[in-house]
Amino acid sequence: MEACLASAPAYDSVANLGDIVGYGANPNEVTMRARGLGGTFIRGNHDKVVAGLEEVEGFNPIAGMAALWNRSQLTSENLEWLKALPEGPISIPELSGIQFVHGAPDDEDRYVVTIEDAVPPLVDSHSSLTFFGHTHVQGAFLLRGGLVETVHPEYPSIGRQET
Repeated sequence: MEACLASAPAYDSVANLGDIVGYGANPNEVTMRARGLGGTFIRGNHDKVVAGLEEVEGFNPIAGMAALWNRSQLTSENLEWLKALPEGPISIPELSGIQFVHGAPDDEDRYVVTIEDAVPPLVDSHSSLTFFGHTHVQGAFLLRGGLVETVHPEYPSIGRQET
């Protein structure tokens, strides 16, 4: 997490699209670091299972074991904070027309990976830009002039050979 934050460009605010905990070996440290960043938070499916809001049956065995271990490691304060995370979609008043979700706007656990996945919820939405977190792939789907576009950040390291 620290390496990702160190390589991130300057930012005005943070929107965390969920799955703060689940697989990592330091759930308390990660939760405290995320909380310290402030900003907007949405719960993810891993957050729900770790917090005990949902059972592990829908997870693969490795994800389920990791979630249960994370739950056993969290302090009661961090566990309560995770339980209180809101379900998306979330809008920020200063960012009109933008929504933030974990999965799909109509189902926080459904993956939205392709334009075909994104079109129905975007057409039904009053937001022109939706950021999705569940896929673990940075990017967005933008509805503009009746057309849906995929937007991905450009990084100087992508597509370059390592030295």
